[in-house]
Amino acid sequence: MEKEQGKIEEALLKVALGYQVAEVTEEYAEVDGKLKLTKRKRTKKDIPPDLKAMQLLLENGGGTLAELSDEQLEEEKERLLAVLGQTTGQVCDEKAKTVKRPRAKPRKRVVRKKTEAEK
Repeated sequence: MEKEQGKIEEALLKVALGYQVAEVTEEYAEVDGKLKLTKRKRTKKDIPPDLKAMQLLLENGGGTLAELSDEQLEEEKERLLAVLGQTTGQVCDEKAKTVKRPRAKPRKRVVRKKTEAEK
């Protein structure tokens, strides 16, 4: 059980601080009836720090979840599930909550050709 808690604390700390993920994308094409690797693209993605994970770490004394009793862990779980249930599909940023309407398409410019008399 302690080993699992250590893994959970490490994962929570990783999410709270942010991390990098290596991603490999491979593209295959059929050559002579067989699949052949044509492209391999390696990228690194930066996962930003999660504020909720930071808050949880700070509330629990820097990530010492092992000190909590089973009842306290269960209460924390229920509290977090309630918070997640309220914010599902919502953006946390107050500025982002304003509804943006789609921009109107620009009008086409009508250019009239000058006639011989107008020149």
